[in-house]
Amino acid sequence: MMKNILTFIAGLAFGIGLIISGMTNPAKVIGFLDIFGNWDPSLMFVMLGAIPISFIGFKFIEKKASTIFNEPLHLPGKTHINTELIVGSLLFGSGWALAGLCPGPALVALGSGSSKAMIFVVAMLAGMYVHDHLYKNIFKSN
Repeated sequence: MMKNILTFIAGLAFGIGLIISGMTNPAKVIGFLDIFGNWDPSLMFVMLGAIPISFIGFKFIEKKASTIFNEPLHLPGKTHINTELIVGSLLFGSGWALAGLCPGPALVALGSGSSKAMIFVVAMLAGMYVHDHLYKNIFKSN
């Protein structure tokens, strides 16, 4: 029960933070990414605030083998840069720049009834399905 309450509070805080920062506003995100046009640098302060907090948080949890609920931590290991990572990063970044949304803020914006978020989430789920069911079967079976 306590785990669910803490998870809800953490998710709520994250969602509220995304709304307050403007990350759920596609126009603001596109303005930030439009460095050659009418650039809006305000989201840079969001990132500059998030980086040290994340750094401290990861340094803290890297020293522990389990969560506060004694469940094992599953942190990603170091990986190699390969073609799939580069292509995936380019697709993700292009989609973010075109739509002004990435997965977390899109799910938060979905709660407001945003039609743009709805289209984004449907497209995101379709892309995940294509990757998991078509791409892996066609290109990974060889």
